[in-house]
Amino acid sequence: MASMALQLLGFFLGLLGFAGTIVATLLPHWRSRAHVDANIITATGYMKGLWMECVWRSTGIYQCKLYRSLLALPPDLQAARALMVISCLTSVLASLVSVIGMKCTRFARGSLIKSPLVLSGGICFLCAGLLCLVTVSWTTNEVIKNFYNPLIHSGMKYEIGLAVYLGYASACLSLAGGMVLCWSSSGDRSRQSPPHTQRGQSSHLPPVFNNLHPPACEALLKYNFNVFLPTYSQISVNLDQATGWRQRSFEKASQTIFEELLVFI
Repeated sequence: MASMALQLLGFFLGLLGFAGTIVATLLPHWRSRAHVDANIITATGYMKGLWMECVWRSTGIYQCKLYRSLLALPPDLQAARALMVISCLTSVLASLVSVIGMKCTRFARGSLIKSPLVLSGGICFLCAGLLCLVTVSWTTNEVIKNFYNPLIHSGMKYEIGLAVYLGYASACLSLAGGMVLCWSSSGDRSRQSPPHTQRGQSSHLPPVFNNLHPPACEALLKYNFNVFLPTYSQISVNLDQATGWRQRSFEKASQTIFEELLVFI
């Protein structure tokens, strides 16, 4: 029961991390920059994501533009795209494998394959969390490095957006879910392993005595020997009595024959 609860906890943590990873991948708030004119009323916000860049104005206008060319993107943005997509696909695979292997599902119920499936799902969640964590860490490093670079104009400097923080949270949830699933799977495999034979247990006893403590076996065997010992002695006494009776009968018959011979002579 505790293992089932751990599996459900790990699965829901991984599912939350998967949902957060998808949202962080689609949002354009990876890099943000605010520009305020002399007139505070007119303010403009610039945001860049993995798939588009957006402009927000204080008048309520929100415009976004998709990236036209993939080859024209900087290498870090291309790598971030690929890593986040692979992370989402790995989370999908982890969710499917975990659902099949959990105890609360009916697939292969009672089979030994469920525990390895849960372990595989946990490992996939761990890989997805690591991929997302690497992506947001790389983006954070690039943003901070460009922000403190004196060669870049202040109007071209961006700050860390909300999608990056969401990516950190999603990566932590995916890692936590994967570790919980792996832990529950290791507990199931340890309970399914056969118990080892106790060291020092007597191997020459019959199978019926294997589950008894050695002193108990010794006492039981001694009791059986004491029970059958009087029977063996009684049998030997009876044999001696029968032998003596035969000898006396033979002597009496010989004496009778000798007396008859004397009378006849």
